[in-house]
Amino acid sequence: MFNFTLINFYLKKYRFILIALLFISPLAATAYINSIIKELPPIETIQTYTPALATKVYDRNKNLICELFTEKRRLISLGEISEHIKKAIIATEDTDFYKHYGFSPRGIIRAAVNNILHRRKRGIQGGSTLTQQLSKAIFLSRERTINRKIRELLMAVQLERNLSKDEILELYFNQIYFGSGAYGIEAASRMYFAKSPGELNLAEAALLAGIVKAPNYYSPFTNIERAKSRRATVLSRMKRVGFISDEEKKEANLEAVPAEKTPIYSNIGSYFVEYIRIQLEPILGDGMIYKGGLSIYTTLDLELQAAAEEAFDSNMKLLENEPKIKKNLLVNGSTNTLQGALLATDIKTGEILAMIGGRNFKISQFNRATQAFRQPGSSFKPIIYTAAIESGFKATSILDDAPLVYLNDGRDWYLASRTTDFLSTLDEKTLDDPMKVWVPQNYKRRYHSIVTFRQALEQSLNSVSIRILETVTPNTAITYAGKMGITSPLTNTLSLALGASDVTLYEMTRAFGTFGNYGIKTKPFAIRKVEDKTGIKIIENMPEEEEVLSAATCFIMTHIMKGVIERGTAKVIGGVETDAAGKTGTTNDNTDAWFIGYTPEISCGIWIGFDDKTPMGEGMTGGRMAAPIWRDFIKKIPKTTTEFSVPKRVVFKMIDPTTGLLAEDGNTKAYAEAFISGTEPSEFAEGLSTYQLKEIKDDSEGF
Repeated sequence: MFNFTLINFYLKKYRFILIALLFISPLAATAYINSIIKELPPIETIQTYTPALATKVYDRNKNLICELFTEKRRLISLGEISEHIKKAIIATEDTDFYKHYGFSPRGIIRAAVNNILHRRKRGIQGGSTLTQQLSKAIFLSRERTINRKIRELLMAVQLERNLSKDEILELYFNQIYFGSGAYGIEAASRMYFAKSPGELNLAEAALLAGIVKAPNYYSPFTNIERAKSRRATVLSRMKRVGFISDEEKKEANLEAVPAEKTPIYSNIGSYFVEYIRIQLEPILGDGMIYKGGLSIYTTLDLELQAAAEEAFDSNMKLLENEPKIKKNLLVNGSTNTLQGALLATDIKTGEILAMIGGRNFKISQFNRATQAFRQPGSSFKPIIYTAAIESGFKATSILDDAPLVYLNDGRDWYLASRTTDFLSTLDEKTLDDPMKVWVPQNYKRRYHSIVTFRQALEQSLNSVSIRILETVTPNTAITYAGKMGITSPLTNTLSLALGASDVTLYEMTRAFGTFGNYGIKTKPFAIRKVEDKTGIKIIENMPEEEEVLSAATCFIMTHIMKGVIERGTAKVIGGVETDAAGKTGTTNDNTDAWFIGYTPEISCGIWIGFDDKTPMGEGMTGGRMAAPIWRDFIKKIPKTTTEFSVPKRVVFKMIDPTTGLLAEDGNTKAYAEAFISGTEPSEFAEGLSTYQLKEIKDDSEGF
């Protein structure tokens, strides 16, 4: 009810001002209106306006991973929207929408009176039509001033002159805010009810229409009873204007109200999503990424990502409770969280299938799969052994596993002795200086005298690996590393045999993928293509391939590294239903634990450690910490190819395990070894060997 007594008081009080305005106002009003019209957006802007649209990120199977947005919104046509929500909005917000020309004189008068009565409490009030609300949402600020209200009204008239009522209503439904980050009816329908706007029933439509007035206040996620009360108000209004019957109103009021948001996309793969965002930002810019309504089709496989995260999380929780790790944290005064990373790529294409960059993306966005440079330890050895195979070594080559002592002459390291007895001849000062004396040790300081090339890699023998690197030279090993995808700078020293140069998990996973792809190096990539909001392709990536090794060499290395899993430092992996090969890695003081492995289909690397390089404790090796994660992940992956195929130029011979020579018929201990054709042994074991190899019983769980 209007307070006419108060209105009469104001009219008398300001009558002289009103009389003056009758003479002045026509000219002043015209000038004022013209000045405001000049400030309005041009007609072309109105006709071509498109609201900010969310960008959708899809996995390789076109499953939605997530959306990137400043305003979560997807455009939808009016024909895709339920009649219930159309009627609910019109009944609640603007009953005369299809009758007026952008504004309601009755509403303006009502608002003006309210402004006079309550101006000090509320500021300038509305009386807005749907068209005015749209004008404000799209083109104008939310300040409550007379100037803004006039601009809003004139903008509404412009919209009505240039767009049809249905076009205005469609824009309204795509623009308006429904709370909880949902802009537009499509996002709201999905979030509140997990359905499309065309599927909304009467109760759902009334709830959404009620939220528009005050999105946070009337949200069911904030207060269910308040949301129900507001829905009842909307239904009553719909009944009053004849849109629904009393029975329909009663039934709708009985329906439940959603209490929690409906997840409309996966919440996994956060490090991967940020990885692609970083790649696209310099090309497209943040504005296009967050507002352009792009469709980004990635290489990620959501099922594999989920399997990776499950294997990673469950094992990491067990590891962080290891007594040795807890003790070392206490001793070192560290409160850091045990961290890790996982990267899985398609062997054939290099497509990134799964990526984990750390324990919790919300806490740390640092991606340890691509950004962390750490020493790979013994996981680097296969690169050196590859150089050796192509330099003439064979899986059965006989090598000496014995202690070594190196001294530094000020320029380089040189071999001083093949026995640690030599150390007794050095003074204490020299012995205590790591820059002068280097005594590389096998795990638990165990040496095995005579071993084969295969045994040296299976059991990760440091002494033998250094001898191999001496033969092929560090510079040659660095060349091979570069061929296989290691781009980080590597030190040209013998310590390279122990993985003493920092690399990334990305590089190591790529290098091992070259083994599984028979010498063809691929470049890991994450984005297949990007389309704009109209479906036009603006970015497309294809696999990048380069043949860098012979297929025969790679198969020989694969055949040896299968032994790492079958009986070597990664035997904890045993039992996966596919051919698998790989190598463990552990650095000095147990600061890093690795396992890099591959199947005929996937290359996958795991790294575990503390960001500040706090030691994890004795026995916390790659085989103990990283290999079980790899095993649990690979077991969950569907397999289509389960065996490595044998390439040309590879032959198998039955070998006597005690000599490394050809086995005679009837030798019950003989095993099949792979050789590059022409390099296989020609001598049989009987009485020809002056040495006897023995089986190495390993309990290292992965150096």
